[in-house]
Amino acid sequence: MLRMRGISKSFGSVHANRSIDLEVAPGRIVGLLGENGSGKTTLMNILFGIVPPDAGTIVFKGRPLVGHSPREAIAAGIGMIHQHFMLVPAMTVTENVMLGWEATGRWLRPAGVAQQISSASSAYGLRGAELLVLDEPTSSLSPPEVAGLLRILRRLREEGRSVIFISHKLGEVLEVCDEVVVLRDGGVAGRVGAASVDRHELARMMVGREVNAPLDRIARAPGAERLVVANLTARDALEIERVRGLSFSVRAGEVLALVGVDGNGQAELARVIVGIERPTGGAVFVDGADVTAGGVAARRAAGLAHVPADRATTGLVTDMTIAENLALRAFDEPPLRHGPWLDPDAMTELARERIADFAIRAPGPATVVRTLSGGNQQKIVLARELGSRPAVLVAEQPTRGLDPGATRFVIDQVIALRAAGAAVLYVTTELEEALLVADRIGVMHQGRLVGLLRREHVDLGRLGLMMAGALEEPSDPAALYGVPTP
Repeated sequence: MLRMRGISKSFGSVHANRSIDLEVAPGRIVGLLGENGSGKTTLMNILFGIVPPDAGTIVFKGRPLVGHSPREAIAAGIGMIHQHFMLVPAMTVTENVMLGWEATGRWLRPAGVAQQISSASSAYGLRGAELLVLDEPTSSLSPPEVAGLLRILRRLREEGRSVIFISHKLGEVLEVCDEVVVLRDGGVAGRVGAASVDRHELARMMVGREVNAPLDRIARAPGAERLVVANLTARDALEIERVRGLSFSVRAGEVLALVGVDGNGQAELARVIVGIERPTGGAVFVDGADVTAGGVAARRAAGLAHVPADRATTGLVTDMTIAENLALRAFDEPPLRHGPWLDPDAMTELARERIADFAIRAPGPATVVRTLSGGNQQKIVLARELGSRPAVLVAEQPTRGLDPGATRFVIDQVIALRAAGAAVLYVTTELEEALLVADRIGVMHQGRLVGLLRREHVDLGRLGLMMAGALEEPSDPAALYGVPTP
């Protein structure tokens, strides 16, 4: 069905794709894996007509695709669901679908399109395509929703349709894919049958080294409360209550992971805790200081750091250099400031230190951030927020979209901060990751804590039901306040 031959693409001196061959037969699910920056997204953007290749050919269903646009790719039967939501939030579901659907025609007929959407949703839960490209499709789904999506993909395969499945969740890849193609440094590092490989081997193929060494985690009793959230409530811009009376604390030397499907109040909770939004009720304390009425500056002065969920739009200014982004947290303090002036030499020296400490792969401090891979961009955020050794860290989805090597680096940094006595609130949708990094795990659903347990008492199946709203358990009082059980 699909044959890509010799695909190459460069952006300046960066070789994103190096003579890549990729084939997808009818009725096959092919996993496409690789580190951040390995060339996966560029290759799929070439297939979908978003960017043109420098060299190579694409043949789909026996017909060449040359100089095609995304609209022409859709008309040919290729669909793509991007890693980052490609929607217009102010539009309805029907209006968003009409933006890219050839069946809409020259005249807008919302009622007819809505009926087609309803039919497609009844059959698949998504719009049909003969070749469907899925880029990190499960990053915002609960375990039951992930299982539902994988069932849909198997049904598409049975009907003779094809899927390219891009994911860093290696268990899902092995569960649903027929074969796996691994990219590294812009080229094909290997092709294997999914039944003949395990996740450890896939991770090693992706990053070229071992990333499954045991976590350097030392059991310890938690110390004094460093972050306290007391009966917190918050509303969004539409005055809908998103946080509903939450109370918990995080103690020195521990990690509390909050898990839940996106949209259940985690983002609003984090924004209130770090001072971006104001609560409608309740209080926030950092090391005993009431910072509820203060903003971001008050939290930072008290020792709170924040890794936001969206590094590209919230965590970084991508058109600025590494040195400039690393200076954003302390540009008004010595040694970065001398009197009313910034010290460029001090900024450069700080950037060199952080680049080395956090293994940021970049030519140097003057590198513009948008030219780096997602993993290296995330390391810049971590270097800025963790470099000053904060008392409290609020980390939102810190490994979303990262490859196994970059994910392990993030987790190691969080564990090191925990060992230094910080309190970490770790917001994630990944249950296995929460179990790896956390001392306690809380589940959020519709703005409430529907369960809060110590790590050793956690059952993944029950956590998944809680995330989906199918189960609620009273919180263990000892777990609520971070006290180890006898």
